[in-house]
Amino acid sequence: MTTSTVTVPAAPTASRAAGAPDPGRLRLRRHLAQWGFVAPAVVFMLLFFGYPLVRNVVMSFQHYTPRTFFTGKAPFNGVDNWSHVLRDALFGKALWHTLLFTAGSLLGQFCAGLALAVFFSRRFPLNGVLRSLILLPWLVPMVVSGIVWRRILDQDTGVLNSFLDTLGLGGHTPWLTSPHLALLSVILVNIWIGVPFNMVILYGGLQEIPAELYEAASLDGASAWRTFRSVTLPMLRPVITVVLVLGFMSTVKILDLILALTDGGPADATQTLGTLTYQNSFVQLDFGAGAVVGNVLVLVSAVFAVIYLRAGRSEGK
Repeated sequence: MTTSTVTVPAAPTASRAAGAPDPGRLRLRRHLAQWGFVAPAVVFMLLFFGYPLVRNVVMSFQHYTPRTFFTGKAPFNGVDNWSHVLRDALFGKALWHTLLFTAGSLLGQFCAGLALAVFFSRRFPLNGVLRSLILLPWLVPMVVSGIVWRRILDQDTGVLNSFLDTLGLGGHTPWLTSPHLALLSVILVNIWIGVPFNMVILYGGLQEIPAELYEAASLDGASAWRTFRSVTLPMLRPVITVVLVLGFMSTVKILDLILALTDGGPADATQTLGTLTYQNSFVQLDFGAGAVVGNVLVLVSAVFAVIYLRAGRSEGK
């Protein structure tokens, strides 16, 4: 007797029977939803950052004048703009002033901000009130700060010279009118403005350091300086990187403060890449040359942005 085997098809799963959607479609919908949330930010970046950047690069290779706004014609002139700007002695001077201004500002802001952050990390009466008052220079618009300090540093009627004259220390120092003191004065004013930012970020970093580390250092007999050098600074390294890189990117392109204080003078003693861009574009109306200097600023900022991202990635690992 021959026995035949009949294969019975497997019953559909409960999900299929219930009419559940295909997993592939679910993944597609999820990806579309993700891109839907990201798309507005991408469009915003392309419109307000990408297009101006590309337009500025193109403009640096064009003969772009006020006539262009009426005729719409801006003929390409190759690398003439770049050659003219890079060979100009004022560009080299502005680049050197930018380096001095940025380095001096960052060093002063960081050291003073770190000292204040360490000071306020201890509990004492009126701690919160004093920290709030120190934030005022950071909250005041930079143009207002520049105008106020211009009055304070005025050689004839300034408050600082009047105070020094009262103390018998000489009250006729040309803080903003001497080619030898103008850049230093601008750096000191910018340090005053930037200290609160450094203090706030570094203060937050100090609060994240475990107290057990300080207790262990105290039990080992470490001095205050040794504890600061071996515990505080290593633990603050990620925060220090953020503070310095963000401080650089905001300082290297400062324009309004210098215009309010010295307008790039005297004798171009405070001329930086930011003020040179302004002078070329909106005073001399040479938009091509202004675009060249602006591109140099963007390139320098981009280099330090890459450094910041790589440092953050390495700290994350």
